[in-house]
Amino acid sequence: MLTRLRLENFKAWADTGDIALKPITGFFGTNSSGKSSLIQSLLLLKQTAESSDRSSAFNFGDARAYIDMGDFASVAHRHRVNSAVKIALDWNAPKALEITNSIDNKRVVRSDRVGFQVASLMETSESPVRLVVDKLSHSIGDAVFGMKRTNPRRYEVFCENADFEFVSGRGRPWLITSPVKCYGFSDRARANYLNAGFLSDIELALEERLENIYYLGPLRDYPRRSYTWTGAQPYDVGRSGEYTIDAILAANERNQLIRRGRGKRRATLEEYVAHWLRKLGLIHDFHIERIAKDIPTYSVKVRKSPDAAETLIADVGFGVSQILPALVLCFYAPEGSTIILEQPEIHLHPLAQSELADALIDAYKKRGVQIIIESHSEHLLNRIQRRIAEETVSHDNIALYFCSQGGSGASKIDALKLDAFGNIANWPANFFGDQFGEIAAMSKAAISRQLAEGA
Repeated sequence: MLTRLRLENFKAWADTGDIALKPITGFFGTNSSGKSSLIQSLLLLKQTAESSDRSSAFNFGDARAYIDMGDFASVAHRHRVNSAVKIALDWNAPKALEITNSIDNKRVVRSDRVGFQVASLMETSESPVRLVVDKLSHSIGDAVFGMKRTNPRRYEVFCENADFEFVSGRGRPWLITSPVKCYGFSDRARANYLNAGFLSDIELALEERLENIYYLGPLRDYPRRSYTWTGAQPYDVGRSGEYTIDAILAANERNQLIRRGRGKRRATLEEYVAHWLRKLGLIHDFHIERIAKDIPTYSVKVRKSPDAAETLIADVGFGVSQILPALVLCFYAPEGSTIILEQPEIHLHPLAQSELADALIDAYKKRGVQIIIESHSEHLLNRIQRRIAEETVSHDNIALYFCSQGGSGASKIDALKLDAFGNIANWPANFFGDQFGEIAAMSKAAISRQLAEGA
């Protein structure tokens, strides 16, 4: 599970400070307040790790990537390319990582607390100008292993907070060149030292953590009248939910089952998604059926009420098709994954938004997934508060933040003070509107009109 995020000189953020991430983390706030940038930093690391280009510090993306961030100037706060963009990320590994010194076989460190930090900037002292990693570091427990620049084209490796020293091999050491991507130790760094083999294990720990991040964007595909599935097992539901039906069919094919509780039969993904669509009050029945035996084409059919006729998902309210990818992803992604949802409540009516909060809590409790949401939904938030008060979920497992535009032009983030009864002590005034003020103003206007009409 991701436990901490910090950004410096990243888009709207001069410095976020340390952001604690919990099993359920929610970012709320005004428009253009930097909420999406927090999520984009994680996706930037993820698509960089997945990129085949080893020489570029960051993969800023294109139309096919998770995000298209343009270039370094677009990412740097106020386009300050001479200042380093810094990203720091901590997480708890599923099992402890152990580093051993191969020289004497002594343990250096063993811990499940893992972290990564990078500082990258534009090198303007040379022509052409290029993006470089100024410093990177990986932490295991308190021990830190990293690379840092000593001049524009040379690096050195270092270790801090551990009883360990890199031991050079025989012969003249090679000059240590640029890191691989933004997080990898160069091949020469490994070759220079007899006891540097473990560096690959550290890099792999980061890659595995980033691989277990799953993302659904705020703009989702329109429902279709038919879907073609040839047996592929999709990695996720797609950035826009385009692989949602493929994921359900793939889960059915491999008999992926979901625990429903003590003494209850386990459900298929299709059955469990149908259960939550009913709870959200969107439909009564949902299923996928093959159109013809010899053609890999399927239709998604729903019934809006027990006595209604079956109809295609393309012919019902838009909200069903928009929330379907979010529900499927929460129960399709591997257990222990981190799931990022931008505006999961989009196109849902208020009661369904409230029930969606229960679905997210259910996914966390049943499957151990971490859920990070960016939302504007008061109803979703209120249901989370209610479930804390009812002790369905502990407030220790919830982190809520409010993002706003600061007076200096940089975004500002405030942790909402949530107690064991679901109360928020420092919620910003009028963010969800002034309900009592609206009622008072309406009553005042009604009285004024009645007096005027009676005069």
